[in-house]
Amino acid sequence: MMNCSQAPTFILLGLSSDAEKWQPLFSIFLVLYLLGLLGNLLLLLAIGTDVHLHTPMYFFLSQLSLVDLCFITTTAPKMLEALWTGDGSISFSGCLTQLYFFAVFADMDNLLLAVMAIDRYAAICHPLLYPLLMTPCRCRVLVSGSWGVAHCVSLTHTLLFSKLYFHNNQEIPHFFCDFGPLLLLSCSDAHLNESLMMALAGVLGISALLCIVSSYGCIFYAVAKVPSAQGKRKALATCSSHLSVVLLFYSTVFATYLKPPSSSRSSGEVVAAVMYTLVTPTLNPFIYSLRNKDVKSSLRRILNMVKSQD
Repeated sequence: MMNCSQAPTFILLGLSSDAEKWQPLFSIFLVLYLLGLLGNLLLLLAIGTDVHLHTPMYFFLSQLSLVDLCFITTTAPKMLEALWTGDGSISFSGCLTQLYFFAVFADMDNLLLAVMAIDRYAAICHPLLYPLLMTPCRCRVLVSGSWGVAHCVSLTHTLLFSKLYFHNNQEIPHFFCDFGPLLLLSCSDAHLNESLMMALAGVLGISALLCIVSSYGCIFYAVAKVPSAQGKRKALATCSSHLSVVLLFYSTVFATYLKPPSSSRSSGEVVAAVMYTLVTPTLNPFIYSLRNKDVKSSLRRILNMVKSQD
């Protein structure tokens, strides 16, 4: 414990140790970050300004866009700063702050995808009862409950990490402060942290995934009973964007975290982390807008208003 501290300084190694790659990587991820900001802000604007989109499905979608906007802002600025300046140092308090908000928005993505699956189940399997099942009050309760759970889980992890001792001036082989790499640097017994982390992640992840799978099982069963092919296509069209986002999110999360948190990270897992922390939140608004006539119509109306003012 002599060479350990409860408030050390860490060094984020980033995506590459080759200085010649930093500028190209900076340009790529700056464009990706700006696209993510623009796409999610436009989707929020489209839903907020169009009364025809003030429905449960679009309310949940606006929350997902808000979470994705915050999610990429949690990790991207520090990564871009490190690529531009070559300085990946981060204080212990800064690391804990990033860790806290990263966990909040990652859990919110997970929970919101489950809530959106429930919404699609209610709309397709119980269309006549849908207005009674998904009232504005219940929608707000579902979202508020998700925010509450995400903050409580993240706060628990962060408080436990704040009690650990770490080696001084240690290098984190990642582009942001993540639970696994930090556990490897701990001087303290982190068994409680690791066990609790796996337990909470398992409960949240598996329960949300089971909710999504069971909802889509009921949806596919209900669609299979629709007599016309056109009716089946119309019903599945409302789910295609959400299903695409679910597959993209969980495939990258599993590629990154389907192992004990204290295990060492490979380069492939860092790439998977880039996918779900930066690429997926950037793609989500485009997946929803490109496949949705209502969103595209609202965006065209906003663009026409901007042009008319010019």
